[in-house]
Amino acid sequence: MSTEQHNEQFDSTNLLVFLLKWKKQLIIVCGLAAVISAGVSLIIPEKFESTYVFFPAFSSSISKGVMTEDAGAKNDIVQFGEEEQAEQMLQILNSEMIRDRIVAKYQLMSHYEIEPDEDFPQTKLIETWEDNVSYKRTEFQSIEIRVLDKDKNMAAAIANDIAALLDSAKNNMIHQRAKQALQVIEKEYEKMENRMKSADDTLRMLGEKGIANAEKQTEMLSQEYYKVLAQGNSGAAKRLKDELDTLGKYGPLQERLSDQREFELERLLLLRAKYEELKVDASQNVTHKFTVNQAWASEKKAYPIRWLIVVVSVMATFVLSLLVIIGLENYQRIQKG
Repeated sequence: MSTEQHNEQFDSTNLLVFLLKWKKQLIIVCGLAAVISAGVSLIIPEKFESTYVFFPAFSSSISKGVMTEDAGAKNDIVQFGEEEQAEQMLQILNSEMIRDRIVAKYQLMSHYEIEPDEDFPQTKLIETWEDNVSYKRTEFQSIEIRVLDKDKNMAAAIANDIAALLDSAKNNMIHQRAKQALQVIEKEYEKMENRMKSADDTLRMLGEKGIANAEKQTEMLSQEYYKVLAQGNSGAAKRLKDELDTLGKYGPLQERLSDQREFELERLLLLRAKYEELKVDASQNVTHKFTVNQAWASEKKAYPIRWLIVVVSVMATFVLSLLVIIGLENYQRIQKG
């Protein structure tokens, strides 16, 4: 134990002696690092940060949230979204459509001082955009839109416009899909209406022949026929026989068309309800988020943090200098040996 303590004391003493031996050089190097890093931090343009925070809505369809009965409240339009909805929102936020519209509105190519005729201007624009604009999901399932810019008012305006474009982008996606589905339903609805019209025309024709409910009419006429036949009334029996023959000829058609019409009517009502829902989704705009905080112009810069740059630079320089000095001393020792 005493030997171990002696070694530790020896090592600590050696380190202290080593630092005192090279203190002048270390102080000069670290001082230069502090001056240079302070100068560099003054050159770095100041940037202000603005943040927009919101929760995604659970339901994306206003028709399902308002017009459809939902016992489980899965499509409640005022229900906050979960992880799945948050991930969808992040994907839309990272879309080219939102980025390109912001770039065009605020002329960011010029604002970021990127010349159109320089090498790879679009690549540089995208890289600068990604450095200044970021999105993240918080632990509470909300989403943060963070924008850095040298103009504090522009930073806030861009963040708020990105949030507004999020609704616009999602509404456009819903409208496009709803319009396609609407066209399909309109065609199907038209075909079904034509089939029902044809069935109604045929049933009307059969009604003119006295056939309204073949099954009941056949039952009643059969009873009447056997009754007059038993009474020996041949004239009435012949008339009833003719009516029974007509029912036998057209009755199955009437029953089939009646069943078909009832089935088609149910489907037509369902299609009509779906048509009304899709018409709402294809035309109405609705927000898909619950805003927690809108972006506002920050009063204090967020970047660069000059003191942190200086401290990190000095510490890194100090450690690197120690490694270089230790390497040089070991090299000299080896050369002497």
